[in-house]
Amino acid sequence: MDSKRTRTKFKDTNQDKMAKSILLTKEDFWAIWIGFGLLFLGLILFFVNQPENLDQRHADLNSILEQESTAPFKTAQWWEAFDEQQKIKATSEPIGKWLKKLTDKPGGWDVNPLNSFFTSEKAAEAKKTSVENEYLKLDEISGALSMTAKRKSQEAAKSNFEDVGLNNAAIASIESWRDSKAITDKLAKKYKTKPGNKLLWLLGMMLSLGILFGFGKMVMGENFGSFLKGFLLVFLIAVLSYMLAGQANMKAIGFGYAAWAIVIGLLISNTIGTPNFAKPALATEFFIKTGLVLLGAEILLSKILAIGLPGIFVAWIVTPIVLVSTYWFGQKVLKISSKTLNMTISADMSVCGVSAAVATAAACKASKEELTLAVGLSMIFTSIMMIVLPAFINWVGMPEILGGAWIGGTIDATGAVVAAGAFLGDDALNVAATIKMIQNVLIGLIAFGVAVYFATKVENESDEAGDKPKVGWGEIWRRFPKFILGFIGASIIFSIIYASLGDAKAYTMIDQGVIRGFTKNVRGWLFCLAFVSIGLSTNFKELKKHFTGGKPLILYVCGQTLNLILTLLMAYIMFYLVFPHITENI
Repeated sequence: MDSKRTRTKFKDTNQDKMAKSILLTKEDFWAIWIGFGLLFLGLILFFVNQPENLDQRHADLNSILEQESTAPFKTAQWWEAFDEQQKIKATSEPIGKWLKKLTDKPGGWDVNPLNSFFTSEKAAEAKKTSVENEYLKLDEISGALSMTAKRKSQEAAKSNFEDVGLNNAAIASIESWRDSKAITDKLAKKYKTKPGNKLLWLLGMMLSLGILFGFGKMVMGENFGSFLKGFLLVFLIAVLSYMLAGQANMKAIGFGYAAWAIVIGLLISNTIGTPNFAKPALATEFFIKTGLVLLGAEILLSKILAIGLPGIFVAWIVTPIVLVSTYWFGQKVLKISSKTLNMTISADMSVCGVSAAVATAAACKASKEELTLAVGLSMIFTSIMMIVLPAFINWVGMPEILGGAWIGGTIDATGAVVAAGAFLGDDALNVAATIKMIQNVLIGLIAFGVAVYFATKVENESDEAGDKPKVGWGEIWRRFPKFILGFIGASIIFSIIYASLGDAKAYTMIDQGVIRGFTKNVRGWLFCLAFVSIGLSTNFKELKKHFTGGKPLILYVCGQTLNLILTLLMAYIMFYLVFPHITENI
């Protein structure tokens, strides 16, 4: 009996040790630990240093907003209170400004690339002077329009908003004021340019990320010093990528940091070759997985519900159909030999680009070369579509909401979706970004589905003797990307925090604090580092075999064509035929 108890106790002890080992030595779990560590650090720093009298200020403004909400339209007084509420940002506090400087990327420039890092007092003054007259004139006009809008709103209120003519006059006046204010606010950024030097802050960011991820690598059994030495080159290329993307002409055509990071990496790896000392720091999946955990905090259930059923139908019905159809097309029609490549490209194109590609590649055990190919195709088509799609939408006179939904459901990268939506207008931008957010939720479900399919079907085929091996849930769990749990967990936790704080305070502390003032900037750096790693890890000779007959390109083009058609059709049906009342209130 004692012997049996001893064996059982020994077995339990071994299992405990194994569990602890997995939690500390596996990359997926380290992505979760680092991601959650950064999120909770942000919460602590911002909530300990929140704006003075925050609750009272929001209460006073909420009272005005509620009082003005009895009108049939948003009055000038409502907008004035709303603007005041939007100005209350945790990023305006000293800790917010410090974190913004630490995590900020190189700035924009026109001719001199050094302007990306330095802004002298002379340059700041010159920039201010160049727009001063225009800004002051517009500011004066905007102020006058504001006074007119408030007066006309008061006139409409005196009639209890029963006079249609007064209501329409107030609405028109408010629209003129808001349009003028938007232009003035944009110009104010140049007018309020301040001198600064980003080099020391960039050095601080490099050391912070290098030490953080180097420690994770060390615990996982790799050399800390070797990682840190290689990380220096990877980070410098990331800085260069951000700098090049900030050039005015590059920004105008939509050639962003992701494309530059991959291109520069490819040029190095396929010419002089990637230096051996840099290879320990090419942690593509480690960077992206951690970034995706941070992304989870940005996907809030309340924002998903704001668009409601139309957005859910567009994102959650079309996406699986396109994924399955594209995979079937690649296997049955194109006869692509690699099922893992086929699946990775299908997920990349149908769900949300790089993020989905990484999760899916992990679930089906795709090779690094296959992941790189899928990401490369995604980058190319994202750059093209973010310019072509808005231009086409404007050319055919498509409704703004429909255009936004189409963009959100088809363009891969979230940043590109926002940029493309902005071409059409604020409503299109909000719809596009929210639908992309809803679509991002599918990353976890798709990864789980792919893990189940490949474990039970693709890799569970009968052998020559006709015997079919059994694959249980243990194998499915082993191949399931564990970092997805962090992604989902962050979304749930931050959705609860956001709801418990209320919209106004949550906007100040979470949206304009923890996320926009810290973790979103860090996520951008992590994605950029991942793209640099992809470029430096990729050799065209190794990719050549996957391009046989141009099948991957054909697969992507055909799949994206189907995606464009089905998304547009579903968006029109849901937003204009089934739920027109929701569309009217957006």
